[in-house]
Amino acid sequence: MDSYDDKGGNPAPEPGPPAGPSRGIAGLSFPYQVVAAVALAVVALLAVGHVAMVFLHVAPDNTVSKKYGEEVGDWVFPEFEQNWKLFAPNPLQQNIAVEVRAEVDRTDGSRGTTDWINLTEEDARAIRGNLLPSHVDQNELRRGWDFYVDSHDEKARPNGLRGQLSERYIRRIAMLRLEAHDLGGPVERIQLRSVTRAVAAPPWSEEKINTKPGYRVFPWWTVTSDDLAEGVRNEGAGNGARDDARTEARR
Repeated sequence: MDSYDDKGGNPAPEPGPPAGPSRGIAGLSFPYQVVAAVALAVVALLAVGHVAMVFLHVAPDNTVSKKYGEEVGDWVFPEFEQNWKLFAPNPLQQNIAVEVRAEVDRTDGSRGTTDWINLTEEDARAIRGNLLPSHVDQNELRRGWDFYVDSHDEKARPNGLRGQLSERYIRRIAMLRLEAHDLGGPVERIQLRSVTRAVAAPPWSEEKINTKPGYRVFPWWTVTSDDLAEGVRNEGAGNGARDDARTEARR
């Protein structure tokens, strides 16, 4: 103690264990550090770009999303559909019905055109009062029509391969539904249209909403064998193929 007090200092610390090797990127050699840094930068840029693309896709229309809408769609929709919304809930403000009419080659040799058949109303009748409605009734036509409209421009021209695929799909749905109707002969051509009506304001609201229907009519399509789903014979006799298809879908 006397010698310690005489020196007036602190005792020297005991030497610790030798430092271990550096971990992480710092433990790599310089060339590998460069490669790791570049890889991390690329991953970070991809992550930021992906988040930006998804945000532009789900965000309300703006200048950037309108200008680069096609590029954003190609990124978000590489193969599968994605339809969740960022700003939920998003209640429906319009009722959209899909209708079809057919040009029929009648048994007496004449050719006639049917009235418009409301396919959406047929689905609605199957859903109302049903505690366990089929997904076919709820989604097949509705999702197929959304797919078709979203992949075509204002002049009903398909936007690439997705547009062509959606067109074939909606044709098959229409022919499947027509098979349940007695049309008096095979269908030669079909035409579809959408009927859009704004949802009326509730009784307690003073808001005035025009509920007059708006129509969007699409061109006539000539029916081919590719438009006939399994079980559809296109004889115009109403043989109930649609009900058979629904039974299969429920299974």
